[in-house]
Parts: sequence; structure tokens; C-alpha cells
Amino acid sequence: MTENKNLLDVSGLTAGYGATSVLKDLNFKVAQGEVVAIIGRNGVGKTTLLRTLMGLIRHSQGIVRFDHQDVSNLKTYQRARLGIGYIPQGREVFPRMTVWENLKVGEMLQQPGKGVDYERVYEFFPILRERARQRAGTFSGGQQQQLAIGRAMVGKPKLMLLDEPSEGIQPNIVKEISRNILKLNRELGMTILFVEQNLDMIMKMAQRCYVMDKGQIIDELEVTQLRDRELMRRILAV
Repeated sequence: MTENKNLLDVSGLTAGYGATSVLKDLNFKVAQGEVVAIIGRNGVGKTTLLRTLMGLIRHSQGIVRFDHQDVSNLKTYQRARLGIGYIPQGREVFPRMTVWENLKVGEMLQQPGKGVDYERVYEFFPILRERARQRAGTFSGGQQQQLAIGRAMVGKPKLMLLDEPSEGIQPNIVKEISRNILKLNRELGMTILFVEQNLDMIMKMAQRCYVMDKGQIIDELEVTQLRDRELMRRILAV
């Protein structure tokens, strides 16, 4: 992984809430076109990391470079317009708005000069066309996750951050979402960085994996290690 191919380069990142540091001198890189997982037990800082990368939590030290640009001090909407999409834990769709209205929200975070290809979104998630006038709050968890990913796709991100995309979703829908995320990667070249606890999803999707503990990256697993189910279970054990 040579430096000029790194889409995301994080060095010395320290961040947290108030005077409490959750992330401590954290370093890692994600190359263009990779699918990389962040794993570890509950409470080690995985969600805080994604929120800091998105600018929702201010960092106290370190640098976040995205597409060769220092974005460390940019606001959330500025990072989004540069090409970072974010699907938070719990999805956070607008429940009283229709599916179509939720998708239109994604246009506000679109990169300048890029048109919206809704047909491509519907190709990945046909249910969003079928139920465009339905309120998002009436969707199941899996359907809301598809809507959240579709809304992020509207902005045509180069990098998509997903926080526990399998949480609260039926196993058969988890498989479908996994397939679609990989399709985004393979067909659109989208880089994926995701936090996950679901072992099957991690093993199916990730090409590499960073292991977090106590706010730091403590290990990096390559694809052969990711296929070692017992090793992965030990790492994810509560």
C-alpha cells in the first residue's frame, strides 16, 4: 500500500468528550478501493473514531488526511462534500419524511458539479423506488438501513463509513446488505470503512481489519487471518 494510493491517512489522532480522551494517538491508513473493518470489543472507541473522522467530534491532536487533503479542521458538511459518506449506528433516517424526501436530503451533501443518479440507487435498492411515498419510520430496520445507504449514495461518496450496519437487522437482510455494499465497492470503486461485531459480515466483506482496544489500533489482520473463525471470535469476545 503506497502512500499515493491512500484515500484515508490518519496519524496521531486523539479525540474524545470534554477532558476525556477516547482515541489516543491512533494511526491507520485505508487505500483507494479497499474494504476495511474496524473491530474490537464494545466500548473501545470504534464509534468515536467514525464520528471523529466525520467531524462530529473534535480532535485534540493528530491529522486526518482524505484524498491527500488535510481535513482535520473541516466541518462535517465540508467533509461530506469532499466525498465522505456516513451511515451512523441506528441509521438515523428521518421517520416522518417519505423515502423520497430522505433521499433528497442526500443532495445537500453532494459534491459540487456532480449530478444525482437515482436510477443507480434504485438498481441497488429497488424497494426505495417501490415505496418512495412511504414514511421512512414505517420501514423495518433492514429497510431503513437500505435507505440510509441509498441516501449516502446520492452524494456519490468516495469513502463510505458504516457504523455496525448489521445491528438490529434480520440475518437474511444482513446478507443482502453485505452483497450490496460489496457491489458498491466492486462496481463503483467506492472505498468502505466499517465498524462491525457480526462475525459473518466481517468475514464476508473485509479485505483487511484493524483491531481496536482502549482507543488505539493494537493489531492489523490480513485476509487469511480474517478467515480464521476462532481467532476472530477471540478478538470479538466480550
